[in-house]
Amino acid sequence: MEDSSVRVHARQLRLKLHEYFDGVGRDETLVVEIPKGAYAPVFRVANGIDSASVPVAGHIGPTAPRFTSVVLPWTLCVVLAVLCGVLLVYFQHRATSAGVGNLSWPFTQIFDTRHQTIVVVADGNYGMFRILTGQRGSLEEYLNRDLWQNAAGKKLRQGGSQLVGYISDSTLTSFADVADAVSLVKIAGPLQKQVTVRSAKDMRIRDLDHENYIFIGSPASNPWVSLFQDKLNFREAEGVVGNSLKAFVNTKPLPGEQARYEGLRWTGSDGDDYATIALLPNITQDGSVLILQGLQQEGTEAAGRFLADAENRQQVQRALGIPLSNRMTENLWFEALIRSRTVSGAPSSTTLVAIRRID
Repeated sequence: MEDSSVRVHARQLRLKLHEYFDGVGRDETLVVEIPKGAYAPVFRVANGIDSASVPVAGHIGPTAPRFTSVVLPWTLCVVLAVLCGVLLVYFQHRATSAGVGNLSWPFTQIFDTRHQTIVVVADGNYGMFRILTGQRGSLEEYLNRDLWQNAAGKKLRQGGSQLVGYISDSTLTSFADVADAVSLVKIAGPLQKQVTVRSAKDMRIRDLDHENYIFIGSPASNPWVSLFQDKLNFREAEGVVGNSLKAFVNTKPLPGEQARYEGLRWTGSDGDDYATIALLPNITQDGSVLILQGLQQEGTEAAGRFLADAENRQQVQRALGIPLSNRMTENLWFEALIRSRTVSGAPSSTTLVAIRRID
């Protein structure tokens, strides 16, 4: 057995037996031990006791020593119970390890036993407020709640409107975010207990330390994504908020690539939308961040669907020049731009358009 938890339980049992027979059980005629490096109990005659005087199984009479008639059965029960517990922990660990082994890259970098994985879904109300007021917004304003109190927010309140109060106080996200979150939690398999889902609205800066994170949505609806934009080649851009097409700007186009990829005018339209999938280090450099961001909801949902498909993941791996036989024991950071064909507000197909490694 290689599991450390098994060794710990066995060592604890070994010490407890040693303490008993060195203390209150020092007068017992038989001693129960678990030798170092082994897990099976061993029974031996106590030092100073003539083995011939120890009753043989099947010949224990009414005058048999107290240990063999009363204490021994209970000791055996305790030993067997502890051993069963040790084996249960071991086989649970084996089952979990087997499930973890079934995870494929890049999920091996975002789901692991050493970190919690926090899935952060977009704040639909933040995106709605930006469109209604024409305000660009920023993470700083979002955290300080300044957006809701500025002149544009006050204008919405005129005439007794309760809209701003509802938007600022309630928590809403999109169907695309829910679909992606459900898919990702399912992919985590036995590591689902390591995964939590939170709204962007409930996050704080200190929550971004030392764990793995999945951010769903673009900076227009999930302002936390803006923390990582300067590390990406494909960056979301828009002209007049709510009155112009959003696009991904290709900061360093390669031959055959466009400098700008524009998406749908509005969510729910038919046509092509774009999304990026990015995997990069977390802020404290001891975990991973996965970002799924679409220009519209359809693009965000398409990014989750794309990544959930094994053939698409292999396509990404090949595009990065990594043999499929590579088990990916080292971290690899990348970003991919995908195009999704959408019909009636739902993505129907996806295509890998461009890819970059992140240093």
